[in-house]
Amino acid sequence: MGTIELRSNIHKIVDQIQSEQLLQAIYDFLKTREKDNSGRLWDTLSEEQKQEVMLAFEESEDENNLLDRDQVFKSK
Repeated sequence: MGTIELRSNIHKIVDQIQSEQLLQAIYDFLKTREKDNSGRLWDTLSEEQKQEVMLAFEESEDENNLLDRDQVFKSK
């Protein structure tokens, strides 16, 4: 899959997302990655770590698995 097709597919997926919380998480992730060298962190991960990240991403697609931002950042 080339760059143009990847961008198009990403746009289609994002356009279908209804959850503002998920959109904010995606935005924050992409904004952070925009500042970093492309793939630098990913390349430092082991295959097991990469699989964990991908599993977490897949699980995040189910809104029942998401936590409210306030729950994540609440003080203990």
